Amino acid sequence: QVQLVESGGGLVQPGGSLRLSCAASGSIRSINRMGWYSQAPGKQRELVAKITSGGDITYADSVKGRFTISRDNAANTVYLQMNSLKPDDTGVYYCNMFIRRLLSAQDYWGQGTQVTVSS
Repeated sequence: QVQLVESGGGLVQPGGSLRLSCAASGSIRSINRMGWYSQAPGKQRELVAKITSGGDITYADSVKGRFTISRDNAANTVYLQMNSLKPDDTGVYYCNMFIRRLLSAQDYWGQGTQVTVSS
């Protein structure tokens, strides 16, 4: 069994910062891709940022220069530092990891954490 547990969401004023964390636990051999997706009300889930095991990073155009994704391989954890937050950043943020176990490899998702940017 694999679980992804997220933390760090909340309410913040425009221009503020938040740091999201997502830790994977269970019988894990390796984690290839780690990433963050957001889903605003009434919209589809969209990629925010992702990082490969080799360190290649992709950001959505809307967050470039404001958000930073990083990973701690020893802790099976991915982070998202969000600065200069805007109301348009509001949504539920989900972490995603492609995890290899002994007999399987698949995508796993966190439960989601709410980020609200409002004055």
